[in-house]
Amino acid sequence: MRTVNINCARCTGIKAASALLGLALLLTPGWALRAAEPRVPAPQVNADPAFPFSREIEAFAKANEAGPTVADATLFLGSSSIRLWDIPGSFPDIGTVNRGFGGATTPDVLRYYKRLLPKAKPRSILVYVGENDLAAGASPGEVANNVLTLLKQLRADYPRAHIAYLSLKPSPIRWTLWPKMAAVNMTVAARSRVTRFDYLDVGRVLLAPDGLPDASLFRPDGLHMNPRGYTLWTRLVDAYLDEAVAADRKPVSPS
Repeated sequence: MRTVNINCARCTGIKAASALLGLALLLTPGWALRAAEPRVPAPQVNADPAFPFSREIEAFAKANEAGPTVADATLFLGSSSIRLWDIPGSFPDIGTVNRGFGGATTPDVLRYYKRLLPKAKPRSILVYVGENDLAAGASPGEVANNVLTLLKQLRADYPRAHIAYLSLKPSPIRWTLWPKMAAVNMTVAARSRVTRFDYLDVGRVLLAPDGLPDASLFRPDGLHMNPRGYTLWTRLVDAYLDEAVAADRKPVSPS
């Protein structure tokens, strides 16, 4: 029987080889499962839904052209955490300019930098950016360097303004990124005195007593804050701005 089988295999050469190849593949562990599974692209790490930057940047330009010049305004600059903030309603007693655009990374803000600035020099500048950088795969070192580059540029352009960086926030959907966010926060905070900006820790107020992000302060997406979360941010920023205004009004003592 063995000789007959060999002779048959020789007679049917190509067919037998194909059959043996198929049998070998079938006997390979997990091959059938892999062959049946569709190829699925690797998931992105909680990428922030990005709006068309061109439209938002164009809207900023139109606002500069058509809108009134706001003297001594507070400029809010950064990503969707800034864009979604009801800034006029949260700070009704001061002039404000919102230059937040959804999905923005720090390189995006640097790329459009000149087109994001208001017509008049702002009295204060609040910056929140860097979170989307980490979600897109940037390292904490890269993010911190880019953030510091932005803050240095702002300080050079507005030497007398009060500039504050809002710390990266913890959120339920990006909790796995929190160690990297904390590393960025620590590096940026350590450079605040040298670069002459203020560092505001706005992340701690979003944590529950168990040390995890308080889901009640976020929208259903687990990423963006709801009005309750923004109320906590508003209190911190409002106190900072009040101190800044008080410092401006304080008479300078003769040296």
